[in-house]
Amino acid sequence: MTDQIKTDNARSKAEQLPLVFSHQAASGREDLLVSASLEAAVSLVDEWPNWPSPVVVLAGPPGSGKSHLANIWKNISGAVEIHPQAGADAARAAESAPVLFEDADRRGFDDTELFHVINSVRQHGKTLLMTSRQWPAVWPVTLPDLRSRLKAVTVVETGEPDEGLLAQVLMKLFADRQLYMDDKLIGYIVNRMERSLDTAQTIVDRVDRLALSRGTRITRPLAAEVLNAMDSTAVGEGLDGD
Repeated sequence: MTDQIKTDNARSKAEQLPLVFSHQAASGREDLLVSASLEAAVSLVDEWPNWPSPVVVLAGPPGSGKSHLANIWKNISGAVEIHPQAGADAARAAESAPVLFEDADRRGFDDTELFHVINSVRQHGKTLLMTSRQWPAVWPVTLPDLRSRLKAVTVVETGEPDEGLLAQVLMKLFADRQLYMDDKLIGYIVNRMERSLDTAQTIVDRVDRLALSRGTRITRPLAAEVLNAMDSTAVGEGLDGD
């Protein structure tokens, strides 16, 4: 009986310790957790190529799932990633395959080249998916013809994830690492974190690494240490930015 108790205790402890082997987070369509804030965008991806227009923009805040959806669509459609800059031949790529342009508002683009990409997509019956934090109406576009084209695109918003979705995402990310967390610990993290899918990924990675470096269980105090450190870093970056 004593040996059995020791075995059970060891197994219980092992299940809560980070495992020392490489892991890969699942990121396919079957792994996507859908909340109300993503329903419209997910439906659009699922309905490809039967889109209401050949050019679609997924617009939403950082960490709202745009890149995950764009990656799913890229795998489904066989799309080629482009960056419409002068001399990049992005319009030529759009002649023979669907094309993906991520972070349009952050990375910037050449007005004329993006105009040619949109024309190429329309002329050759292809599709263009763009992601952005902002709607196309506020992009710094100076070319009148491009601004006219952007008024005709379909814009689908990806909203900030709610607490329920964040809890599911955290559970999934920990499970990807063979770590199975208590609901109370997940709830504790959700109530104290920024509402962002990217932040969820960062938290899981840092919690896992810290527990592994100390050879200890993942506990509330350890999670609190990670969250406090992230808060301090965010405040410091904000002050530096001023």
